[in-house]
Formats: sequence, C-alpha cells, structure tokens
Amino acid sequence: MLKSLSLAAAFCLTTAAAALSQTYERIAVAGGDITEIIYALGAGDRIVAVDSTSGYPADTENKAQIGYVRALSAEGVLSLSPDLLIGADDAGPAHVIDTLKSAGLTVALAPSGQGAEQVTAKIRFVGETLALGDQADALIARYTEEMALIKTRVDALESRPKVLFILSVRDGAPVVGGQETSANDIIELAGGTNAADAFSGWKPMNSEALIAANPDFILMSGVHADTIGGDDKVMGRPDVQQTTAGKAGKLIKMDGLKLLGFGPRTAEAVAELMDHLHGNGN
Repeated sequence: MLKSLSLAAAFCLTTAAAALSQTYERIAVAGGDITEIIYALGAGDRIVAVDSTSGYPADTENKAQIGYVRALSAEGVLSLSPDLLIGADDAGPAHVIDTLKSAGLTVALAPSGQGAEQVTAKIRFVGETLALGDQADALIARYTEEMALIKTRVDALESRPKVLFILSVRDGAPVVGGQETSANDIIELAGGTNAADAFSGWKPMNSEALIAANPDFILMSGVHADTIGGDDKVMGRPDVQQTTAGKAGKLIKMDGLKLLGFGPRTAEAVAELMDHLHGNGN
C-alpha cells in the first residue's frame, strides 16, 4: 500500500514538473503589457498572435490579430492553432475563456491588480508560465532599481502640480481618470497630484467640475488627442481655457500604452512624465 502511494506521489510530482517545464512555441497574447513583458524576456519570436492593445514593440505589427483584449473570439483564437493563450487579468469575456479551455487550449491570465507594484507580479507570472524564471528575475531586478531611483527624485520635489488625465470625450464631456485608476497611479508616481481626485474610476467631468479642478497640466494619450481633433480642439475648449493649464497651453501627450500599461517601460514612462511636470533638472 505504501509503495503504491509512493509511486502515485512520484507520478504526480513528475507530471507537475513536466507541466511547469513545458515550452510553448505558438503563443497568443491578450494584453499589451503582457506582450511587452514577453518581448522583454526574449520570447517575442514565440508569439503568433496579439490583441489590438499590443502595439509595442514594432514587431507586433507582424503578428496575427485576435481582437480587443476584453472582446476576444474563441473561433478567431483557435483558428491560429496556438498552444497557449496568455493574457491580462481582464482578458475575456469569461465565456470565451471557458470555451477556449473546453477546447483544450491552455489559458493563463495574469494576477489581478494595478499600479507599479503589480508590474513585478506580472513579470514573475509570465516568467513562470513560459519557464523563463531567470530572465524574469533579471528584469524584475532592473525594474525595481529604476523605480527606486525615480522615487528618490520624487521624494526630493518641492511641488506637486495638478494633472488632469483626459481619456476621451463622450457627449461633449471629457472622460477623466479619478482615484483608483492607472492614470491616478502614474500621476502620483511622477510627483503630481490628480486634479480629479474627488471621485474614483473613469467618469465624465462637466465644465463646472473641470474649471473647479483647475489643473496645471492636461495629460492625454497622443492617439486619443488626435482622435478628438488635436491639440487646438483639446486646449481650446471654453472650460479648459479657464484653467491654469489652458491659459498656459500646458498639454502633455504621451504613448498611451507606455503611460498606462504598467509594463516593463513603466520607469521610462514615469521619468518622461516627471520631465514634463518638473523639468529635466529634477
């Protein structure tokens, strides 16, 4: 009996080890942050498909598309014959994920959470999933060092300018990032204060509230700024014109994925935003 149990335990351990050491060669990715991490770990050549949020690095343009991270199609993913779908924590919808699993596809979704601290968890998750633990450890060490250096710079700042992140415009009202959003996190990391800290989440802001918030800077994704009509359209709004940012023409445009994706380029994004808010000397 004991011998049988020992053999069974050994078999289970061997099976688990084999699963952990499996090398995936046809990877579909849903989530720009996860795609960036895979490339940063040196496994970009194993990616066969990416979702529409995966725009970096440039090589992603050569990959097949599987749609938007939260609106995947089971048929579209399976048609590419991947051996793994790896994605962000919000990849879905849930019924599509269930269908993919039922079809026998291995699916791995990142642990939930947001912000700079979650970057290391995502890197570790990808490293473990792809059996690239050593590379993940090295990337985490580099990222941690970069963020520590930035924190030292931020701690020495004497001012915390107010920043309003505008995601888009809906029915004439700008949709802005309040507390508990990626926009709030990146603004605070760069030594700014979120001008929309009176509420949580992504919400439209009426003209009265925007004027009262009185941001020193307007922050946007460059792509989204162009989508709603460009710099003049954004800064020429009557409500924006009544703010400190509008009067001084202080519009900051950055790469949206780098700014809000919280992937390997987060330290670079924070440093870039710091330079806009505080100048290169800080």
